[in-house]
Order: sequence, then C-alpha cells, then structure tokens
Amino acid sequence: MALDLNKLTIASAHDSLLAGDFKAADLATAYMDEINQKNGDLNAYLEVFGDTVEQAKLVDEKISRKEEVSVLAGIPLAIKDNILIKGRKASAASKILENYTATYDSTVIEKLKSKEAIFLGRTNMDEFAMGGSGENSAFGATKNPNDSSRVTGGSSSGSAAAVAGGMALAALGSDTGGSIRQPASFCNLVGLKPTYGTVSRYGLMAMASSLDQIGPIAKTVGDAEIIFNAIKGKDPLDSTSADSPAYPPSGEKKIIGVPESFLSEGVDDEVLKNFYEAVHKFRDMGYEVVNVDLSLLKYAVACYYVLMPAEASANLARFDGVRYGLHKDGKDLLEDYQRTRGEGFGPEVRRRIMLGTYVLSAGYYDAYYNKANDVRKLIKMAYQKVFDQVDVVLTPTAPTPAWKIGEKVNNPLQMYLEDIFTIPANLAGIPAMSIPAGKTSDGLPLGLQLTAPHFREDLLFSFGKSFGKL
Repeated sequence: MALDLNKLTIASAHDSLLAGDFKAADLATAYMDEINQKNGDLNAYLEVFGDTVEQAKLVDEKISRKEEVSVLAGIPLAIKDNILIKGRKASAASKILENYTATYDSTVIEKLKSKEAIFLGRTNMDEFAMGGSGENSAFGATKNPNDSSRVTGGSSSGSAAAVAGGMALAALGSDTGGSIRQPASFCNLVGLKPTYGTVSRYGLMAMASSLDQIGPIAKTVGDAEIIFNAIKGKDPLDSTSADSPAYPPSGEKKIIGVPESFLSEGVDDEVLKNFYEAVHKFRDMGYEVVNVDLSLLKYAVACYYVLMPAEASANLARFDGVRYGLHKDGKDLLEDYQRTRGEGFGPEVRRRIMLGTYVLSAGYYDAYYNKANDVRKLIKMAYQKVFDQVDVVLTPTAPTPAWKIGEKVNNPLQMYLEDIFTIPANLAGIPAMSIPAGKTSDGLPLGLQLTAPHFREDLLFSFGKSFGKL
C-alpha cells in the first residue's frame, strides 16, 4: 500500500501498526525508497543501513503474535554520525575517523534498541559537531529540503534534513550550542536540547563535555516528547547524568518571559515580526507575557567561544592516528601527528583546536578561560532569578532564516553570531526547545525557542503543544 509519510507521527504510526493498516517492514521500505530518491541531492545520510527491513520484520513478528510492543517499536529513526552504534561506522563527518567502526553501543542507542526502534542510517553533520550550517562536513554540505540552495543549519544537519525531507520519521542529534534547535528552526521541525545530564552522553563523541547533550529532532512536540522519555535517565557510565525529578502539574501559573533588551540588535526584521506575532498568540491563549532582564546574555557568545574551543582542543587530542582512524607517516612521531591531524581535520576543527589551545596556554588561562567560567556562572544566576518570576523564556531560535550555501562560510564570526539565542541554554545547562513558528515572505521556516528551568522539559512540551494547536 502507498503510505502518506507526510502525515505520519510516531503516535499515529504506532496505532496503524497495531491496527494492521501497514507493517513495520512496509514503513521501513517506504522510507528507504524516499532516501533512494532524495539523498543524492540533499546529502542527509552518510550511510544507509542494509538491514533496515530485516529489523522491521522482527517487530512485525511480535505484533502478529499479539505481544506488547513500545510506541517506538518499528519506528524508523535517523542517527547523527557522532553517536555510536556497535558494529557501524561512526566518523563524526571527519576524514580522521572515516573508517572507524564503533565497538559498543552508546547508552541512547541501547535504550532505543530495547524499544525496538528501527535505525535507517547515520546522518551527515558538521565535522565533530563544529559548525552552524552543515557545510563543514568532510563529505559535503547537507542541503535544506525546503530550498536546496540553502543550508539546513548545524551541526545536526543531516538529522534535520532527513526528517524534513521525509527520509526518517524522527532523528537523534546532539546540541552543544544550538546544534539541534537551529537546524530544527531552519527545517520547520521541533528540536529539543534537554537539561544537561538528563540524557547520557556515553557513546557520544565529545566536543565540549560540559555543554554537549543528545536530543530528538521530530515533526511534532509529541514525537519529541516520546523520544526524550525513551532516552532520558541516569546512567552509571556517565557520571554527569541524573534522573529528572517528578514535578506536579504546572497549575494555573502561565507566565512567559521575553528578554526585550536582548532582541534589539542583529535580528532579521521578518524574524522579529514573526516572533512578536507568536507573543500575541500566546497572549490570546491566556498566557501572561512579561519583560525580563537577561541583559547578561549579550556576553554568552564570547563566553561560549572561549569555553567550547578549550574543551574541544582537549577532547580532540585523542585523535592522533596512533590507535585508530587516519594515520599518515612522517619522518618522526611529531611529523606523524602533524600530517595525520593536518590532513584529517578540516579547517573549522583546526581553527577551534588552535583557539582552544591558546586560551588554555600559560599566561592566558586566567585572562580568558577562568574569566569565561565566571561569566558562565553569572548567566546561570541570571536565569535562576528570571525563573523565579516566569515559567518559560521566549526568544527566536535564530536571528535569521536559513541562508544560501556558501554565503557565510568565509566569515566565521558572522556564523558564530547565528548561535546568539541558543548558546545561553547550553551555558546554563537548562532545557530549550525550538518549535515551528511560521515562515518568511519567501517561504523559509522560522523557529520559536522556549527555555525552561532545569529538568522542566514538561513545561516546554506543555507550552509547545499549546502553541501548535493554533
């Protein structure tokens, strides 16, 4: 039977599988057909797995035996190329790891396997998650399904393009400074960065360990919630992980904070117009909207681009070509390192490694790294003060819609400023979610970002679902 993939959600697909409207193998085949038709142009997948239909048939057998299955059983998902799946290649879209095969499952993959989700393949990304456009992959840029001349956003570019292009029902990405939310915004999707620690990072290739977080990219808030609930939880293999406390229903308090002073400069006119239209919609639904003081957030980008490269330079030191990955011979060990890392890492990765090494060097550690950590603490405190007054904070997800491929690739500073609204949540460790909020006059998707206190993903889902009903 012909399946209308555009209208499917995880919940509706689950109901149809149980009702016998179609089989999991039919669903997997339909998505594989879409991938075969579209991926050559969009470059969303780096590898499509050959056993997808076989995975799905096992779910069909359980359903035919009337065995209980989870809501994710038989659901085809795309997985970002920096999340390990045992026996599969995992390159982080880098030449230095082009042929690396994972020897174990990441915790999130273990959890999804236990739910019998179907893995379609590994998706393209900015190399080692360093980038905000999807153009920094060693294997070519990912194109936006809404307009193939434009970027998808990054670094979870392939995951977003796979879902937006009808090549996966949902996907996993990782978010260090906006890498789930920004591509979700550019591709008219929902993207959730959970509270730091609610989802295990075990088996995620580290970029900046105090900032990285795995989360879902999906078509609806409900689908994002389903995946989040499946992958969250404390993990003994990740000492920073934690169980989410149980919160009672949020009650009658429905207050949204808008940081007016933070929206005054550098935001595209159509983005700003769309944002205030969203504010009016929330008011029409009965929410109270108040101005809040988050003026400290103007320092967030500078703070982030000290801390993140510092952590990245330390984390990427392990990729030296000695034990695994690309290896180039030189006349001595030093030249081995220089040739391997010089040829294996792309320009953006090299840029951030050098910047990070610089801010950690003698004479600059206190001036830059320690000062940035102090600013980070102040940003956390500013959010804590604001969340004493409001339930959630509302901003645009990104200051502009998706730009043309190649338009900003030679201007790193302009590219970094695209993360101005997303970076603060990573610095503070709080949850944030981008939801579709309309389109520009040219039909380009725009996103709305909701930010909540630690462990209050429930508020994001509640507010997001309410907005989506309009």
